Amino acid sequence: MDSIVVTGNGPLKGEIPIAGAKNACLTLMPATLLSDEPLTLTNAPRLSDIRTMTVLLQSLGAEVQSLQGGQVLAMSSHDLNTDKADYDIVRKMRASVLVLGPLLARRGHAVVSLPGGCAIGARPVDLHLRALEAMGAELDLREGYVHAKAPSGGLRGGTYEFPIVSVGATENALMAATLAKGTTVLKNVAREPEIVDLARCLKAMGAQIEGEGTSTITIEGVERLHGATHRVVTDRIELGTYMLAPAICGGEVELLGGSRDLVGAFCDKLEETGVEVRETDRGLIVSRKNGILRAVDVTTAPFPGFPTDLQAQMMALLCTAEGTSLLEEKIFENRFMHAPELIRMGAKIDVHGGTARVTGVERLKGAPVMATDLRASVSLILAGLAAEGETVVSRVYHLDRGYEHVVRKLSGVGAKIERVKE
Repeated sequence: MDSIVVTGNGPLKGEIPIAGAKNACLTLMPATLLSDEPLTLTNAPRLSDIRTMTVLLQSLGAEVQSLQGGQVLAMSSHDLNTDKADYDIVRKMRASVLVLGPLLARRGHAVVSLPGGCAIGARPVDLHLRALEAMGAELDLREGYVHAKAPSGGLRGGTYEFPIVSVGATENALMAATLAKGTTVLKNVAREPEIVDLARCLKAMGAQIEGEGTSTITIEGVERLHGATHRVVTDRIELGTYMLAPAICGGEVELLGGSRDLVGAFCDKLEETGVEVRETDRGLIVSRKNGILRAVDVTTAPFPGFPTDLQAQMMALLCTAEGTSLLEEKIFENRFMHAPELIRMGAKIDVHGGTARVTGVERLKGAPVMATDLRASVSLILAGLAAEGETVVSRVYHLDRGYEHVVRKLSGVGAKIERVKE
């Protein structure tokens, strides 16, 4: 099993290219199931989660080719041979449930395993199902699988208001509604850039969609969708993560392909700490050349609020900010598992339920730490950039799910970082 070794090495300088969005690509890939014509995605990230979705689509009979070093995905679902998404694949990644809506809409039936570790009602998979029921789907849960069947003649338009905002449920319902007969109105939907990106791709395939990026999306169903080529939107979470690198240890870095509209609330908080963010014709430049970091309070929220997927990384920054910061996690429970590892590095963090109180210290100290999840793993790497001595981050297989070439990108701007075999 690999580890990543980071040694504090002073300010960073240079540029980092930002990849296509993992969360967007994982949603765009199942869209191929809606059509018998080819769908090609460019600017695809090269990640283990993308490979998992590839295996899932291939298990259904779809063709998926990885071209140009993995940055282009050429897909075709002209000859699907099954409507069943098996547990052995789905359990590896929650995004696998996104094949449910497309399969049901195009084929009229689908059997999809519940994602691993998920209980209906405890996490919002039930929202996916309720939205599909609003389009006439008949659903039955048996032995860990969702058995879904469309009414005679296919799904039909309906109206559904999500009781809470859910990105995945919005995506599943949006895809299914493109082939439903009549008009579907989805209310209180997610507004994330990944939703807008999915709508753009579906429109390129011939879907009739209005309102993406707002809280209400209206879809007029069409008879069939055709093929298309679509560029995956920039990964705003990778963008925010690498923006924190010069913020946490000083210097100036340009993030190629970044834009403020993807991470507006995050930029606002970063600037409150005393870090400078400015736009260029190539992306965003982040610099911290003088002055101490100031403590700020952060509350995670659905887009356009502060992203939950940047909370762990922001905590790493605030560990050395002057004063006390409060981080309130409103999206997911149990998302402070990185805090004990940061404490091992000398951080002062007190967690009570969904709130973490972070009191800044002068400097963190390198230590052996363990990654507990994807975002926690990169938060520990960021902390190591600013720590005194050597930090060894173990269980970095989490990292491969969401960040490509971390060592190459950070070492390219002057970080002392390497990946080693244990």
